[in-house]
Amino acid sequence: MRKISYRPVYNRKKQLNAQDKALLQIEAYLERRKIYFSTHIYLTPEQWDDKRKIVKHHPNAESLNYKIKEFIFALEEKELSIWKDGRTITLKGLKDEFNSTTSKSFLTFIKEDIESSQAKESTKRNRMTTYSLLSKFRSHIEFKELTPRLVCDFEKFLYGNQFKTNTVAKHMKHFKAFVNSAVNQDYLDFSAYPFRHYHIKMSETKHTFLVPEELEKLENLELTGRHTRLAPSLDAFLFCCYTGLRYSDFVNLSEKNIVTIDKKPWLVFNTIKTGTEVKLPLTFLFEGKAWKLLRKHKGHLSEFFSIKPNSTVNKELLRIRKIAGLEKHFSFHSARHTNATLLLYKGANITTVQKLLGHRNVTTTQIYSEVMGTTIIKDLKKCSKG
Repeated sequence: MRKISYRPVYNRKKQLNAQDKALLQIEAYLERRKIYFSTHIYLTPEQWDDKRKIVKHHPNAESLNYKIKEFIFALEEKELSIWKDGRTITLKGLKDEFNSTTSKSFLTFIKEDIESSQAKESTKRNRMTTYSLLSKFRSHIEFKELTPRLVCDFEKFLYGNQFKTNTVAKHMKHFKAFVNSAVNQDYLDFSAYPFRHYHIKMSETKHTFLVPEELEKLENLELTGRHTRLAPSLDAFLFCCYTGLRYSDFVNLSEKNIVTIDKKPWLVFNTIKTGTEVKLPLTFLFEGKAWKLLRKHKGHLSEFFSIKPNSTVNKELLRIRKIAGLEKHFSFHSARHTNATLLLYKGANITTVQKLLGHRNVTTTQIYSEVMGTTIIKDLKKCSKG
C-alpha cells in the first residue's frame, strides 16, 4: 500500500496578511510530490510552535490543536477509503475525494463567516441582509459557480427588485467582501476571481436636511389622541437635530453620558461607527434645546434613549411629516444632516462642526458647506457689509 505522510505547515508562503497572521496548512507527501490542504486557521508567528507542530499562546490553543489532529485523521480516513475501493492512491485522487465530501457551499461559508466575524452587530446585520438577498437570488451557490456572469446576474436581480443605485452598490460591496474572504481562506483560487473586471457603480448622494422653518414646525407640533404614541420618535429626532447624533449613538446613550464640565451639562460619548470621542456642550447648542428635551424626560432617560428600531422610527417620521404638513421626505439620519447644515448656516467654523459630528476628516464635513444655497447668500451679505 502506498502511504501518504501528513504534517502541519505554517506560513508556507512566508508572508503575513494585514492582521499579521498566516495560514496553517496540512502538507500531504507522496513519492516526492506534495499538495496542501487549508485548515482555514490563521495564526500569528508567536502562536505556532514549529518544533512541536502545535498551536501555543492562543486562547483556543487546545481546541485548535484538536482540530488539526481531526483534520489529519479525516485525510487518513479518505486515503483508507480509496485503498479499500481498490483504487490507486494518488495526491490528486485524495484531494478530489476530500473536497467532494468536505467542501461547503458559498452561502454556508458566508453565513459562518459573518457569525464568526469580530465586526459590530450593526455591520453583521447589514451583511446578513446581503446574504438573505443572495439566498433569494440563488438557493444554492457552489464556489465553482462564482463567475463574472453570476456577479452581473446578481446586480440585475437587485435592480429588478427596485433597489436604487447606491443600495445596489452597498450589497455588491458586501458580495465582493464575501468573495475576498473566500479567497483569503483558500476556498476560492484567485485566478478565478469573479470581480476582476467588475466596477461598483455609485451615484452622488443628496443629503436631506430641514431648514429652520421646517424644524420649527416639528418643534411646535402637538401630538394628541392616537398620535401621542409618535411623540418618543419625534423627541428623539429633534434631539438628534440639535446634537447631530446618529441613530446608533442615540440608542446607546445612558445617564452616564451626561456629565458636568465647568458647572455646565455636556454630552460625552464615543461614536459607534468610528469610536471617536465626542463632547457636546448641551446648553450652547441651538439655544440649549437638547438640554431642555433631556430635562423633559428626566427620571425616564433610559426610556427616552430606548426608541423603536430605526426602520420603525422612519415609518413614524413619515406619519409625523404628514401631520406637520411638511412636503419634504426625511429619515432619522436627516437629523444629523440638519444639525451640520444649520450649524454652518449659523456661522460655526467647519473644524468646530467636524469635532461636534465626530468626523475624523474635515473633508467629510465639507459636504455640508455646499448643500444650503442660503449659506452662500448669507456669506455674501457679510462681505457686502464689510
